Amino acid sequence: MQRIPMTINGEKALREELVNLKTVERPKISQDIASARELGDLKENAEYHAAREQQSFVEGRINEIESKLSVAQVIDITTIPNTGKVIFSSTVTALNLDTNQEVRYKIVGDDEADIKEQTLSVNSPIARALIGKEIGDVVAVKTPTGIIEYEIIEVNHI
Repeated sequence: MQRIPMTINGEKALREELVNLKTVERPKISQDIASARELGDLKENAEYHAAREQQSFVEGRINEIESKLSVAQVIDITTIPNTGKVIFSSTVTALNLDTNQEVRYKIVGDDEADIKEQTLSVNSPIARALIGKEIGDVVAVKTPTGIIEYEIIEVNHI
């Protein structure tokens, strides 16, 4: 079984979502279904069908989260000595050599990635190019617009 890398915050967020789905959303949907049943004929009852669809979505998400958590490999970057090498969960500051613009990304699990928050999936092209490299290394990242070169300036374990 393949382990899924995840940060401590990523695991915490999934666990919180799971608790919410089980203790808030699931009972609410059950109540919605019961209320819709009281309205009569289920064949033409839009409220009933909407509640059942929502129930299906929530149950699917619960199963998905439980599955991910069961194979999660939670990594606490703060316990790993910083050698200047880019690893999962490290925060990397790099210089785009084409534009001379600095970028800063934290490499996280797939569920945690959000470019607006400057977090990259470990499976993204940029993260794959950065992992294993050290401060001072230049990496070439193949993007849809062409190859972009970055020089690694700083690696932090925060």
